[in-house]
Parts: sequence; C-alpha cells; structure tokens
Amino acid sequence: MKIPTQRQVAYVRNSFPIGTRVELVEMDDVQAPPVGTEGTVIFVDDMADVAVAWDNGSTLSAVYGVDYIKKV
Repeated sequence: MKIPTQRQVAYVRNSFPIGTRVELVEMDDVQAPPVGTEGTVIFVDDMADVAVAWDNGSTLSAVYGVDYIKKV
C-alpha cells in the first residue's frame, strides 16, 4: 500500500467533504456493499481513506488508491 502525501490527503478531503453523496464504483473487500450503492461521506482520514455511511447500513471506508467512488 502506498502512503499518500499530505498534499494528496488534502486533495481527497477537498474533493469529498463531509456530507458529500457518493456512489460505489468498485471496492476490493468481501464485505463491500453492492456496486451502485450510495452513501454519505462521514470523514476522510489521514491515509486519504473516505469513510462512508452507506445507505444499506454499512460504514465501510473507500481505501485510497484501491477502491473507487464517485460523487452523485
């Protein structure tokens, strides 16, 4: 896993501020919600992972550089 720079973390935080609605495009996790599931950003951590409260009840984070989400 590549550790993001502070600049990359800042970019992700600016791109996905708290409250942003997102849709899951791809997630490399056996417990991932189905592709297309929507949710709300809770926070972005210091590794640039985006914590999401998914509409299905899950709170799994999208991992920086591994998983893909998009704004809706």
